Amino acid sequence: MNLEQIIETAWNNRELLKDQSTVDAVRAVIEELDKGRLRVAEPVGDNWKVNEWVKKAVLLYFPMQAMKTIEVGPFEFHDKIALKTNYAQLGVRVVPHAVARYGAFLAKGVIMMPSYVNIGAYVDEGTMVDTWATVGSCAQVGKNVHLSGGVGLGGVLEPVQAAPVIVEDGAFIGSRSILVEGCRIGKEAVIGAGVTITGSSKIIDVTGAEPVEYKGYVPPRAVVIPGSYTKKFPAGDFQVPCALIIGQRKESTDLKTSLNDALRENAVAV
Repeated sequence: MNLEQIIETAWNNRELLKDQSTVDAVRAVIEELDKGRLRVAEPVGDNWKVNEWVKKAVLLYFPMQAMKTIEVGPFEFHDKIALKTNYAQLGVRVVPHAVARYGAFLAKGVIMMPSYVNIGAYVDEGTMVDTWATVGSCAQVGKNVHLSGGVGLGGVLEPVQAAPVIVEDGAFIGSRSILVEGCRIGKEAVIGAGVTITGSSKIIDVTGAEPVEYKGYVPPRAVVIPGSYTKKFPAGDFQVPCALIIGQRKESTDLKTSLNDALRENAVAV
């Protein structure tokens, strides 16, 4: 059987975790995740495919692992998952006290300020994970993304059919934004500070004569800020949070310049 077949069989029969060949298969999947040769989700054209069996392998990995003490200089941890290592060889800059778990992929040129990247996550080339940002389990982050200070990308292991958080190439995520529940941020989109987006959040484009509504998806190059809309409840009408698309990121050969222009023109805090 191939890795996928072994994982699916073990998922339906946990007694197989006592079998060494199954243990080896689960560990092989985690190693492939760690090296970026396997992903929890992968782009297929303009869409994304979720590899549920890979998520199952991560979930099977936890009960296989024993708790142990990990000492790093004067610091001590007590956990089941090892810390990621060999950053110099990977070409990744890691500032104390940044932490990434084994089973997370960090591509060459990634910069981790004091931050956290969890198992199953994929962070592509040139991305900045800024101070106190967290990249949750299985989150997928593209090339040259900037996750500003305090950004939270939610983890998603269960249910296994749930899509992970996806941030595509070149996106800018403003400070203290929260992206969870399988939401997807399109290429080069600009998310202003404090925006919360879930897989079911209303994202309303208000740039035209009539509002255009998306759910859990921000189109490429959109500039987004926090907003609200009125919703009727038995107790009355109340304001419910949403996100508003208020403009488009401008074309430029220098993405940093175009980003600054987008923020200035639309008065978006970052």
